[in-house]
Amino acid sequence: MPLLRSVALGLSLLPLSAAPALAVMPPTSGRGPHPIACNGTLLQLQVQRQASAAVDAFSFTLGVEAEAASKAVALSQLDGRLAELRAALAPIVRGRLIVPAPSTYRSSSGSSGVRERASTTVSGVVSKTHYNRLIQTAGRLPGVSVRGFRSEAAAGSEASLRDRLLRDALDDGQRQAEATADALGLRSVNLLRIDQRGDGAIRPMLNTMAAPRGFSPDEAPQPSESVNLALDYCLT
Repeated sequence: MPLLRSVALGLSLLPLSAAPALAVMPPTSGRGPHPIACNGTLLQLQVQRQASAAVDAFSFTLGVEAEAASKAVALSQLDGRLAELRAALAPIVRGRLIVPAPSTYRSSSGSSGVRERASTTVSGVVSKTHYNRLIQTAGRLPGVSVRGFRSEAAAGSEASLRDRLLRDALDDGQRQAEATADALGLRSVNLLRIDQRGDGAIRPMLNTMAAPRGFSPDEAPQPSESVNLALDYCLT
């Protein structure tokens, strides 16, 4: 039985519309305990598809720090900065803020000698429309820094995108198998195995510092979805 292997890589960056889910009952693998016979040429393909999902919101993490001569004063200063930050975020944040207990440590500050530092983080979610306002707010408040952003896909868009990518990958595999069969002078193409591997959402992180100019959410990395299939065909 002849064996052919091929790798097909695909990239799509255009928004994709919703598509119904595709349910696949995997056949018994030729590499498993119950091999499926191929009385012809076995063609093995690797097909990958990836595309970006629509952005709906951004999750963020801000760092908040304070420094003073004593631990008590540093913690008190940190508490005041947290109160100011909470008030500034209240009109724009979606849901609740997450603020872990602060940590304290000593640091050397040159001629000032040993200083006490207190720090914590503030995490939450803002809508796409409040992306720039959040960055500007963090930039103007003392002791507050931007630690990072993560783009969040619109509700349901990733699942729909995954279904569409799966269909596209299967269609591409079928086209390649039929083209290979035609080139070999064969007529029949039968799909023996589908192995879906290494697929899932990829959420790029955006680390940025505040600046006088505006920040556009459209310039931020978008969440993406990928599908990677290993396909076995029997050509006869």
